[in-house]
Amino acid sequence: MNGASGNYGMGLPIQASDAAPHIDLGLRVIHFAMFAIFILWSIFFVYLLLKYRKRAGVAAQREHMGLFWSLLPDAIVLGFEILLIFFYAIPGWTRFKMDAPKPEDSTQIEIVAQQFNWNIRYPGPDGKFGRTDPKLIDFANPLGIDPTDPASKDDYVSVNQLHLPVGKPVLIRLSSMDVIHSFFIPEFRVKQDAVPGMRVPVWFTPTREGQYEITCAQLCGVGHAIMRGDVSVHTPEDFQKWLAEASAPPAEARAAAPIEQW
Repeated sequence: MNGASGNYGMGLPIQASDAAPHIDLGLRVIHFAMFAIFILWSIFFVYLLLKYRKRAGVAAQREHMGLFWSLLPDAIVLGFEILLIFFYAIPGWTRFKMDAPKPEDSTQIEIVAQQFNWNIRYPGPDGKFGRTDPKLIDFANPLGIDPTDPASKDDYVSVNQLHLPVGKPVLIRLSSMDVIHSFFIPEFRVKQDAVPGMRVPVWFTPTREGQYEITCAQLCGVGHAIMRGDVSVHTPEDFQKWLAEASAPPAEARAAAPIEQW
């Protein structure tokens, strides 16, 4: 199933995470409110144009509506904004920016943005990330993983290829090694800046299997337009199978099988 096909049109992309319905609700409420305000003010303006149009024998005059009627529209808008803050914005912020899932109950992933790629590390079957050292960073080791740390033996690093299990919280440690980037998956409604020197937690739960796209939503240099990655959301069983295969040591690193002598 390809979750990204046919996403974009007059409406929003499909909803593929637990964050998407909440974000879309806010967008729809705000757009409906702005449309309603536009219609009501348009009707009021037309009424004023007709009532106070220039007519022969009628002198210009000034009318006072009174303080109550003058402030009533502002009070209604202010009340709507207060309700939006307390019943939508604050609960949403708490849910997606404060109440992080427990690491042991989540799929933990480290993502380091770099002009113009997404370096993605998985802790492997042991669930532990190995040590890193900036002095070890090179072309073959973009994250500077310490090979002497036993916890790093099954760590798996990919470039621009993010694999996730459906229905399980994902906890991402997001950072950047050069400039500010922005990690954005439209179908998940997840967008977060990757800032050099900071490790920002990002969490969500994929709710739909399929293929999606990571884009950079922050102008980050001449290659910004091509800084993209692919997201594959699997069943939990298929994800574990992929992770086991991906984190297995390469053939040349395995102990050589004994050769039978004749």
